Amino acid sequence: MPAVFTTPPPLDSGSRVAVVAPSRPIDESHLDRACARLRDVFSLDPVVFESARRDWEWLRDNPAARAEDVMEAFEDPSIRGVIAVTGGDDQLRILPHLDPARLTASPTRFFGFSDNDNLRLFLWTHGVVSYGATLHPTLTVDPELHPYVERYLRRAFFERSIGVVEPAPEWTDDWFDFDTEDPREWHDNPGRTWRGDERVTGRLWGGNFSVLKWHLQTDRYLPDPEELDGAVLALETSEDVPLPREVRYTLRSMGERGLLERFDGLVMGRPRTYSPGLEWEPPADYGAQLRAEVLSVLDAYNPDATAVFDVEFGHADPTVPLPLGAKATLDPTVERLRVD
Repeated sequence: MPAVFTTPPPLDSGSRVAVVAPSRPIDESHLDRACARLRDVFSLDPVVFESARRDWEWLRDNPAARAEDVMEAFEDPSIRGVIAVTGGDDQLRILPHLDPARLTASPTRFFGFSDNDNLRLFLWTHGVVSYGATLHPTLTVDPELHPYVERYLRRAFFERSIGVVEPAPEWTDDWFDFDTEDPREWHDNPGRTWRGDERVTGRLWGGNFSVLKWHLQTDRYLPDPEELDGAVLALETSEDVPLPREVRYTLRSMGERGLLERFDGLVMGRPRTYSPGLEWEPPADYGAQLRAEVLSVLDAYNPDATAVFDVEFGHADPTVPLPLGAKATLDPTVERLRVD
């Protein structure tokens, strides 16, 4: 891994935060709602860059301009943080247009997840820690911001580290209806599942399963294999809800490439099981099936790895803005996850 990782300095009350669209745009009403929450809940000053006001057709046709917005936001000395409006499915196309020197000259806290894990993995290879949150849905869903989400966003915005990632008391993957604003159905948290008995510490690498698969397929942006020695693989399956065997296939390929064995640990997010327009019906035990497939690959290629499943990051709510590049400590003896 890079010899030195930089955690960009935390924000202060009143800090200016650039709002950019390196993936897709969001509705103006969602943009306004999220910016209002940045101001009213966190006392931050959102600065909306050009890409965040553009429509999808323009963003699709101008990956270089999307990249330029990100770099200009990083370079602006008055900007303390950069947050993506939402995810998407083609941010991979902006990566050739990024100049790492412009992103690392003045490290700035970047917030994004889902498709934005493309940019976050790019930052990882250049030694910059980044955080897993977007304007939408992180700051738009629910009539009031969930207190668990607010607590960990405050740490990501204003503190040096996330600290102990406590299990949330409840969870949901219901789709929030912005027309009715009806409360979503929440379920009691059944807890996490741990594997192994060794306490391990390593820098987090990975993120969205789809993005990780794209990076493995393109083989342009992966770090040198030895840079992953001792790291902790973070993995979440997004609203795509992939077949559990598809996750096994990809992890198996990582094993065959000699990549999977390099990780000392695995942190897996609680999987989302519902998404509008999904082409198949996930079973009630989808999470258990997914866990079983992942465990079978670990047993084959990395039997000594410590792992924890159903952690609050990814596309099921509530979430922690898990920072890629930060050090995660997995302690199965006390079932505690800490991120510094």
